[in-house]
Amino acid sequence: MDNNKVRDTAQKLFNSEYEKLSAQEKHVAHHITERTPISENVVQDYSEKLTFGQKMADKVASFGGSWMFIIIFMVVLISWIILNSFILIKLGSSSFDPYPYIFLNLILSMLAAIQAPIIMMSQNRQAYKDSLSAEHDYEVNLKAELEIIALHEKVDSLKQEQWKGLISIQEEQLRLLGKLVEDLKKK
Repeated sequence: MDNNKVRDTAQKLFNSEYEKLSAQEKHVAHHITERTPISENVVQDYSEKLTFGQKMADKVASFGGSWMFIIIFMVVLISWIILNSFILIKLGSSSFDPYPYIFLNLILSMLAAIQAPIIMMSQNRQAYKDSLSAEHDYEVNLKAELEIIALHEKVDSLKQEQWKGLISIQEEQLRLLGKLVEDLKKK
């Protein structure tokens, strides 16, 4: 695409020199000039570039924040308490983690220490995806707004041409009526 055409389009749409536009505005100006769609699935494009570790972190964070995790976790905790407080003692053996369940607390602390950074990594990626999506939404909205403005200008131009046409038709009708009146006066 001709750079001069893009610069002219940018000047017309943004009332600013091309060099002074933001990267997003330049991007929109290119798409408008080239008459190409700007919409794309930025989240899918970003998701396709994730590493295996990033995908696993997202799955761990997704599972860690689900009802299934909470239910499984509650079942394990209740089973641990019942096993160490009642069953093993009834069977005559000593429990491996008697009340106050210090080993359980250690395991829970280690789980929290591992799970927290994984969830934070996932949240950071989600925030980045949201940012990409918001930037893209801005570009799409800006292009739509500029296209609507251009359409309004075209409609206004067409209306103006129609008025000119109607006025010329009316002038012709008046001329013909005047000629008719003159012809009637002569008779």
